[in-house]
Amino acid sequence: MPDLPAVVTNDPTPAPPDARGHVCQGSISGTVPNPARRVAAAPSRVLIAEDDTVSRTVLERTLRGWGHDVIVTRDGAEAWATLLTENAPRLAILDWMMPGLEGPEVCRRVRALALPVPTYLLLLTAKGQTEDIVTGLDSGADDYVTKPFDRQELRSRIRVGERVLALQQGLADRVRDLEVALGQVKELKGLLPICAYCKAVRDDRNYWHRVETYITANSAARFTHGICPGCWKDVIEPELASQVVES
Repeated sequence: MPDLPAVVTNDPTPAPPDARGHVCQGSISGTVPNPARRVAAAPSRVLIAEDDTVSRTVLERTLRGWGHDVIVTRDGAEAWATLLTENAPRLAILDWMMPGLEGPEVCRRVRALALPVPTYLLLLTAKGQTEDIVTGLDSGADDYVTKPFDRQELRSRIRVGERVLALQQGLADRVRDLEVALGQVKELKGLLPICAYCKAVRDDRNYWHRVETYITANSAARFTHGICPGCWKDVIEPELASQVVES
């Protein structure tokens, strides 16, 4: 069978994502990873707080079966103490009704910490009425799952939490980078007292400095010296001419 000739079209439809695995090349935010090529994130560390032994065991085994590193607490006070530690899990599943501190109270306390990357809080509750759900979310919970929980629903909600945490971490990293960049920027503003003769600049402590010294100390600018055409003609050429005459 003879080879068919190549067909050339002027179809303006954008080409599919290329082998680099990125889409939206023309967007203002730049390229983003192609969702079809994304690698699944590693299972996160999860804190669980459940006072009922049977429910706690089932929840722990379920999460460990999905590959999560599970931190087990048995009441609200223990959960709160764990979430205050430096390396606390960023995702927590809290039972609503627990001795000491209930789940909503733990949520309120965690939200008051104002962390750079807020802990993702998921309430586990037998309360399914709308007013109960509103109360739980208003306390600071990000999501909820009713008991007895459905495994697939719980897994999906945990994945939502992991995506939210990843976005928040990315935003926090960019904010930190911007703060570092801004900390390195020095900007000169206002009136600078400068000598009309020698061009020295006076600082706030009434000391006089050469222009390049002052600007270097108070901005991100750096100087490299050269000779302007006027000075070359008025200064350098006469000096060169005098040296020739002397020799």
